[in-house]
Amino acid sequence: MIGTVYDVTIRDDSIRLGQFLKLANLIESGAEAKEVIADGLVTVNGEVETRRGRQLTLGDVVEVGGMSVRVAREEV
Repeated sequence: MIGTVYDVTIRDDSIRLGQFLKLANLIESGAEAKEVIADGLVTVNGEVETRRGRQLTLGDVVEVGGMSVRVAREEV
């Protein structure tokens, strides 16, 4: 069962996974992002993702440690 999914807005059409984790406050540093991704603890749209540079686009859902966040468009 999926819990609450929070929207995190970005300015552009895409963002790298490592940057998004930090923006969404799911991790505290780039080093931590590298570690949790390498350990297979991050999923994108339900699939384990091990590439820190993976490009996320609008609507992608990232999950780490039971927290789910969706890439959303920043309102202008």
